Amino acid sequence: MRPRTWVLLLAAVFAVLQLANVSGRDTPDSKNYLSYALSLSGAGKREAAAVTIDHYCTGRASMAHRAQNVDVVRFHAPDPAPRVLEECREQEWRQVEARLAAGQTGGHTVPFMPERFMRIFEVRPGYPVFLVPFVSVLGATWGLWAAGVVITCAGGVLAFLVLRTLSVPVPLALTGQTLFLLLPCGTTAMRPMTEGLLLALTLAVLWGCALVLQGRGTRAGTALVCAALVALFTVKHSQALFLGLCLAGAGAAVAVRRRWRGLPPGRGVVALAGAGCAGALGTVLLGRLLHHPSVSESVQDLLTDHFARPDRERPWAEFLQLQGNFWIEWLRRQLWEPLFVAALAAGVLGARRRPAFGAFLVAAACTGILNQAGHPDINIWGDRLITLAWLLPVLGLPLLLEPLVRRAAVPARGAQVELAR
Repeated sequence: MRPRTWVLLLAAVFAVLQLANVSGRDTPDSKNYLSYALSLSGAGKREAAAVTIDHYCTGRASMAHRAQNVDVVRFHAPDPAPRVLEECREQEWRQVEARLAAGQTGGHTVPFMPERFMRIFEVRPGYPVFLVPFVSVLGATWGLWAAGVVITCAGGVLAFLVLRTLSVPVPLALTGQTLFLLLPCGTTAMRPMTEGLLLALTLAVLWGCALVLQGRGTRAGTALVCAALVALFTVKHSQALFLGLCLAGAGAAVAVRRRWRGLPPGRGVVALAGAGCAGALGTVLLGRLLHHPSVSESVQDLLTDHFARPDRERPWAEFLQLQGNFWIEWLRRQLWEPLFVAALAAGVLGARRRPAFGAFLVAAACTGILNQAGHPDINIWGDRLITLAWLLPVLGLPLLLEPLVRRAAVPARGAQVELAR
């Protein structure tokens, strides 16, 4: 079969497998994005609240039913789903009604949380805009599921395109696509959160880097990088800032390394570094112009449990102390189950096979570390904040295996020649 057929087949198989979990993927933040999308599609506050609460609570009830089915003590007890559904609806409506009555009616999101917290989501229109056609046509449950499938499959296809642009053999490019779908980045991308779009757009940036560094179009590759950074700003502006800074750092590192060897840095590297600088500077300036929540506001949100408690008087001192505690515990857990650390190490070894591109790949993966460092909360489900770091093994492992595949292909071609004789 042609490579295109294999790519589509892998995406189709993945989509079919996701039918096993159509609901129950939501987090509390998913309510904010869904209500934002419903508002953009024309729904009023109460209509958006009704649809969002019904979807969210139905998912919780489904999870409660599934959990009890495999509870070794209570599996024969009455189904808890109706009770969980009713309690969830009552709790969510009580909070929403109280805030609507208090005048918290501005913006696009339903007031599930205090206004300061909801402001964080109001400045992230990218993902809700993406959701609008899906939830408008398919409804909340199937719309969110279909949007997740599209985003995740797009990420897999982009991983394939990046590797093919680097002249990696088709089987290994398909391996990269498969790794994206099977590793935690694929699982996280399926959740109704921004991480799926962040992964896809970061892969689009890496595709642009590959096009530039392989000499397949400096202008087109740089334009792709800039467009992806602009889109990232609308999805999560902190990610656009992190990626812009990391791209600029990678470009500077490659340029210095080439200068050290007596070589010119190259127009492509300079263009990518310039795009990164422009992205970082543009994010800061546009964020201030649009009055996006500041870094200090984000720290207060973390330390006050989403503004449920009074602001901290010395937030940065507490934040730094929490950073130290977090990374010690994080490292302890990683050493206990070192799959992630081993995958990162293998990805770094693979990235060294394409030194220039490898620098930008490591830089993109570092945005996951920075994202996690900005939210040192060990209780966040599934390490989703650091999931961008999984892009390193997704693209690095196929690069690491490339010499083995090419060496194995040489005897195979020789045997074919002998048979032909």
